Amino acid sequence: MYKAFLIKYGEIGIKGKNRRLFEDALIKNIKIALDRVEGEFEVTREQGRVYVEAKSEFDYDRTVEALRKVFGIVEICPACLTETRDFEDLAKEIIEFIDRTYEKKDFTFKVFAKRADKKYPMNSMEINVELGSRILDAFPDLKVDVHKPEIELNVEIREVVSYYSESIKGLGGMPVGTNGSAMLLLSGGIDSPVAGYMVAKRGVKIDAVYFHAPPYTSERAKKKVIDLCRIVSEYAGPIRLHIVNFTDTQLEIYEKCPHDQLTIIMRRYMMKIAEAFADKDGSLGLVTGESIGQVASQTMHSMFVTNEVCKYPVYRPLIGFDKQEIIEKSLEIGTYETSILPFEDCCTIFVAKHPETKPRLNIIKKNEENLNDTIDALVQTAIDTTETIVVEPED
Repeated sequence: MYKAFLIKYGEIGIKGKNRRLFEDALIKNIKIALDRVEGEFEVTREQGRVYVEAKSEFDYDRTVEALRKVFGIVEICPACLTETRDFEDLAKEIIEFIDRTYEKKDFTFKVFAKRADKKYPMNSMEINVELGSRILDAFPDLKVDVHKPEIELNVEIREVVSYYSESIKGLGGMPVGTNGSAMLLLSGGIDSPVAGYMVAKRGVKIDAVYFHAPPYTSERAKKKVIDLCRIVSEYAGPIRLHIVNFTDTQLEIYEKCPHDQLTIIMRRYMMKIAEAFADKDGSLGLVTGESIGQVASQTMHSMFVTNEVCKYPVYRPLIGFDKQEIIEKSLEIGTYETSILPFEDCCTIFVAKHPETKPRLNIIKKNEENLNDTIDALVQTAIDTTETIVVEPED
């Protein structure tokens, strides 16, 4: 029945003179999302609203699913658009809409009109009263409830007149691409894909780096990360994924540094390599899935030592989450089942039995001197031999 969707946004509406830039980004992202849906769509805007109108046959459910993954959308309202501006004709259309939409006519309702077009001869209250009266005349078993109606009939009088009675919740946030870009350190675990999702929700375009350690990590582990990246890309858009061969660097650290400090020292070199790709990609920061105290490398002491090596800011959107909260979010966005597949990543393969939880920076730097003769060349080789692919959502 529906051929159009009225799109409502939230924070974009308070952006003042920059609002149009955010609207442009939202419309662009909507069009990209709809490119994966069969059908032809027209996306337009008017007075704080964005309209998606189908110009051909289309899959309703897939269209709604695509729109629900666009950051910046607060509500998706399947709507009827009409060129009718005469109230009598509009009332007839809406009564026909109710008749074919609701099989049982025994619910409570409320009319909520918005007259953005001040030239329209009736104001919002007059429309509410008169239209409500016409509906009651047509369907005597209906009742008005202005406080907690079962159905809220919305009528918006703008240059385009629309009416609808359903609202589907969107993700909110900001359109991807409106807040710069960042480099995500992506592993095969539960946390980092959620971190990528969370920072993308704030409008950040993300690229990613994954540290692969063959033969200690398998091709299945690599595929798992690509699959996770693909799921995140459904929300964040195409992601440039840098797959770093980290084996030689890890083995050198393993052989020459104390084993209780392996995780911290490896982490410091991962950050250095991630920054090299952040430089190339024009990123403005690094993103990790760390939360305070979750594992040895995520204590306050450990993150202080890790941060010391970074020139870029490190964003940790999950910093205050506990593990169950992260799991719940991963279930919500669809990454959990892939994350728990039993293919080890390079961090878990080389983890120490008793890792240091309160590392001291001066001792870590002293032990890193054992690597002075070799590490720079190994890091550069890892960067030079990195495989880079662009990961996009599946059609």
